[in-house]
Amino acid sequence: QVQLRESGGGLVQAGGSLRLSCAASGSIFSINGMGWYRQASGKQRELVARISRGGSTSYADSVKGRFTISRDNAKNTVYLQMNSLKPEDTDVYYCRVEVTGRWYWGQGTQVTVSS
Repeated sequence: QVQLRESGGGLVQAGGSLRLSCAASGSIFSINGMGWYRQASGKQRELVARISRGGSTSYADSVKGRFTISRDNAKNTVYLQMNSLKPEDTDVYYCRVEVTGRWYWGQGTQVTVSS
């Protein structure tokens, strides 16, 4: 079994920054893809950014140039650096990781951006 522990969410003013972290633990041999998603109440969960084991990244158009995803394979951790935050970035953010063909979700962390 794999456990994901997210941290770093909170309340920030527009234009500010936050850094999310998601650490995986448990029965891990190798983590492949890692990513961050977000979901507002009543809406579908959407991809924010993802990163392959080799470091290839992709981003949602709405966050390109503002958010940066990275990972530390030695620590089984994925990060999301969020800069120039906007009120529309307010959501619950979830990490997702692939371990030997299975996907696991974190519990979610709230990000609130005030105008």
